[in-house]
Amino acid sequence: MIIEKVVVGPFATYCYIVGDETSREGIVIDPGDEAKRILKRVGELQLDIKLLLLTHGHIDHAGALKDLKDATGAAVAVHADDANFDRYRSAGLIFGLVYPHPPVPDRLLRDGDTVAVNGLLFEVLHTPGHTPGGICLRRDGIIFSGDTLFNGSVGRTDLIGGNHDKLMESIRERLLVLDDDIVVYPGHGDDTTIAAERRGNPFLAD
Repeated sequence: MIIEKVVVGPFATYCYIVGDETSREGIVIDPGDEAKRILKRVGELQLDIKLLLLTHGHIDHAGALKDLKDATGAAVAVHADDANFDRYRSAGLIFGLVYPHPPVPDRLLRDGDTVAVNGLLFEVLHTPGHTPGGICLRRDGIIFSGDTLFNGSVGRTDLIGGNHDKLMESIRERLLVLDDDIVVYPGHGDDTTIAAERRGNPFLAD
């Protein structure tokens, strides 16, 4: 499996390009900004992008969605509770972020769903708290955690739809119960593992 990280936008958001080495089909997770850079890397990897997948609806994770959709024709998938992009797009104006209006999602995700592209399959874990529709994407010893869990930190909950108690519940009941050696690919910051966060994340100390 191909996993490529492209750091985009003013908040250094991690956009992940995930591809199957045999079929050369792929997924883009959280295309937050700089569509041309993302598409350039997709081309270098010789991937055919079939799905644009959001871990949540914040504009720094969805700002390049329209341009990626127009360029690739890929389907757009987001959790049903984060499908109202207008809410987050307007909030982005507070930070001076103006992006094209995101397209209407082709698929609304729910907890326990699977998303599949030829050779790639992910389980959807609904992890609300950072946003109502925040999700993590799990497969084969890895998890893309969006802005739910970071290396040594957790997602902020002071933006629209944030809820600290729900975030803590999501992390403890959906993520920390996973195997120690699962690699966590977050929306910002360094990669980590479930074990490292269980042991050393100060926000999760009992």
